[in-house]
Amino acid sequence: MSNQPSGSDMRNKPFGARLRAAMDTRGPLCVGIDPHQHLLDAWGLPDTAEGLASFTYGVVDALADRVAVFKPQSAFFERFGSAGIAVLEQATIRLRDAGALVIIDAKRGDIGSTMGGYAAAYLAEKGPLACDALTVSPYLGFGSLQPAIDGARESGAGLFVLALTSNPEGPQFQTARTADGPTVAGAVLDGLRGLNADSDDLGSFGAVVGATISSTDENLDINGPLLAPGLGAQGGTAEGLTKVFGAAVRNVVPSSSREILGAGPSGLQDAADRANEAYRTVLGY
Repeated sequence: MSNQPSGSDMRNKPFGARLRAAMDTRGPLCVGIDPHQHLLDAWGLPDTAEGLASFTYGVVDALADRVAVFKPQSAFFERFGSAGIAVLEQATIRLRDAGALVIIDAKRGDIGSTMGGYAAAYLAEKGPLACDALTVSPYLGFGSLQPAIDGARESGAGLFVLALTSNPEGPQFQTARTADGPTVAGAVLDGLRGLNADSDDLGSFGAVVGATISSTDENLDINGPLLAPGLGAQGGTAEGLTKVFGAAVRNVVPSSSREILGAGPSGLQDAADRANEAYRTVLGY
C-alpha cells in the first residue's frame, strides 16, 4: 500500500481536495477509533491509559497506510486525562505521517474567543492536536462557528458540522423550524453550501448526516463532504446510503467503528478491506 495517497504536493491543498484525492486512491472508508471499555476488554487489554495506547497504536499500525480517513472519538481518550490526550496526539501524528487524514470527533461548540481557543488547539497548523478536520456543533447559532471557520481556512483544514444526526433525540432540535422558515438542519446545510460555493470540486466544510436517518427532504448537495456515522453495528448499511443521500452520495464519507475494531488485532485489515470494497461499489470509487 502506498503511504502517499494523494501525492506529495497535497499537504498544501485545502481539506476538501485532500479528502477527495485520498478517497479516490484508498477508497472512501473512514475508520472510527472509539476505544470503548468493552473493546479494550475484547482485545485482552486493561481499561487504563496503557491499554488505550496499545489499542490505538495497534489500529494505527495495522491500517494507517491502507485507509483514507480516521475519526478518533475524543471522549474515549479524554476519560484517561492527560495520558489519554497524549495518545490521541501521537496517534494523530502517526496517522497523518502515513498519508491518512484525521477527523477528530470532539463536537466542539462555543462562542468568540473560546471557540477561537478550540480552533487554535485543533485547526492551527502548529496546534497541539492539529488534525485535518474537526466535528463542531452549531447549536449556539451557525455564526458562532466563525472562529473555527476562519481557523480552518487559514490552515487548510476542514470542519464537519452537526446537521442530521442519527440519535433519536436529534430531531427535537434539528427538524424544528427557524424564524425564517427552514428547519434548523436546513439552515445549517444552507450555511455550509455558502461556505463551499467557490470550491471547484469538494469544499472543505462538511455536514454530519447519520447513515440511519432513513431519508430526508433536506437538500444534502452542499458541495462538501457528508460524514455518515452509524454504519455497521449501529444498523446503517452500504446499500442504504443511496436512499439517504441520493444524488449527493458520491460526497459521503462512510464511517464505521465497531464493525472494524470488533474484528480484533488480527482481523483489522481484512475487516477494513471488506468494508472499503462495499463502500467503493456503492459510492462509485
